[in-house]
Amino acid sequence: MSIRQLFAPALLAIAIAPLAFTAQAHSHGDHEGQGPDRERMEERMEERRQEVYEHADISAEKQAELNEAHAEHREAMQALREEHHERVAEILTEEEQQSLRNAMQEAHEEYRGKHGKRGHHEGNSDENADSE
Repeated sequence: MSIRQLFAPALLAIAIAPLAFTAQAHSHGDHEGQGPDRERMEERMEERRQEVYEHADISAEKQAELNEAHAEHREAMQALREEHHERVAEILTEEEQQSLRNAMQEAHEEYRGKHGKRGHHEGNSDENADSE
């Protein structure tokens, strides 16, 4: 087995990992992260993904299948986020939702202040694991 074949799964995981962070970031606000900046970020991520596919010798046919699977996943995540936001709106008033958003933002800023820009992804200490 060649080195390329051994590392292909890891490279694919690295290429797709930013997509998970993007989905997570999108879930923290109602409409944050949309617009031209969001489009540029998606274009850069697509370019990176294609580079990894090529580096891993993934055929054009399988690249298309992976891209389709990614698009389906992204759409499903968006639908799930919308469903969640609707459910939260049924539970909390607008004022309570805003209060919760503010508290979450403050907690996020405090956490980033303690753990650096990359947050819990920076290291694997027990302290980081406990605060997730």
